[in-house]
Amino acid sequence: MLTAMFLAALILITVHSQETEETITYTQCTDGYEWDPLRQRCKDIDECEIVPDACKGGMKCVNHYGGYLCLPRTAQIIVNEREEAAAESTSGRNNVIRRTPADPHRAPPNPTHQIQCAAGYEQSDHNVCQDIDECATGTHNCRADQVCVNLRGSFSCQCPPGYQKRGDQCVDIDECTLPPYCHHRCVNTPGSYYCQCNAGFQLASNNHTCVDINECDANNPCAQQCYNILGSFICQCNPGFELSSDRINCEDTDECRTSSYICQYQCVNEPGKFSCVCPEGYQVVGGRTCQDINECETTNECREDEICWNYHGGFRCYPRNPCQEPYVLTSENRCVCPVSNAICRELPYSVVYKYMSIRSDRTVPSDIFQIQATTIYPNTINTFRIKSGNENGEFYLRQTSAVSAMLVLVKSLSGPREHIVDLEMLTVNSLNYRTSSVLRLTIIVGPYAF
Repeated sequence: MLTAMFLAALILITVHSQETEETITYTQCTDGYEWDPLRQRCKDIDECEIVPDACKGGMKCVNHYGGYLCLPRTAQIIVNEREEAAAESTSGRNNVIRRTPADPHRAPPNPTHQIQCAAGYEQSDHNVCQDIDECATGTHNCRADQVCVNLRGSFSCQCPPGYQKRGDQCVDIDECTLPPYCHHRCVNTPGSYYCQCNAGFQLASNNHTCVDINECDANNPCAQQCYNILGSFICQCNPGFELSSDRINCEDTDECRTSSYICQYQCVNEPGKFSCVCPEGYQVVGGRTCQDINECETTNECREDEICWNYHGGFRCYPRNPCQEPYVLTSENRCVCPVSNAICRELPYSVVYKYMSIRSDRTVPSDIFQIQATTIYPNTINTFRIKSGNENGEFYLRQTSAVSAMLVLVKSLSGPREHIVDLEMLTVNSLNYRTSSVLRLTIIVGPYAF
């Protein structure tokens, strides 16, 4: 059957020359074969070798008599042939068709005879027909935008990679419309293409897939804290800072401006934080609150003949013996005018010295001090009044019982300031007995409302 194939492919034209008595044979082979002037027969063309990129889509090219096959790469083909007179010798191999090329340097049986070569061939120095490389000699007619590919006995005009033939012209192939597609964006270029990624991504090693860029590991653009997210990143700031308008840098948060109540006295802003300070005579408690320092317990600077009295924001020293003539000290803070002294008849019998401290701008009305009789006599009537120190009407004395009264603050006081108020208790009976006692109250108003 193989011999019949080759015989059918031959059209022999024999011309006898009387002068030279030689025979010149002109041959024409069917498609897929070419004339072998050495062996004087048609032989198969190996298209897999001469046709660039003969098979597309990852298929493999397998040569076959008179043509070729494009098969999947996993396909297995076993070709077993035996050597025949009209065929070339091949050996059976998986996926391979082996051809035994003719020796172009072997001389014909009679090298002295001139031979006539087919179109596309020329006689060599050894009197054999050899292929003319039209691409090398420049005898082809391919366009400037085409690539010349030499074939046995001819040539082919093909388009360069990235182009395809459309009629006689080579037009660019838009690879962006063909798989494998780009992950994000495809940019077609003359004869090629390339893939681009969106911001925050970069091309993987396959030049098609886009992978996330970890900006925090690459160059950490954030001023403080960086968190990578898919295709981007976000910046955050440490406590006490806030993101600026560029969303990258951090600006100090002025906590002192956010609220006037953040500190009880004064707020001091610092980079990334704030602190509260208190005025002299106070200490910070709990980070924000001011608490009075009891200087009488910590740094008592009063003399031995003085007593230390602590008030909100400071302290004062008062004499241990506050009595003034003709009064004499009988007990702590209590002065008595002796009955034996004639002057005492017109004066209160006793004067008791008391001290108290109130905060500045205390809400009013407010009960601040209670006065009460220490000695109760039968059949007596006690009345209470503010004897002095209330010229501006800041106080009111409300009697709460027969032996007590409450001092009421009716006007707000601002410090630092000291008020001395004499509270008098008058005692009378049915026998016209009359006496009085005075409580001299020193009210120290602190400089602040805390």
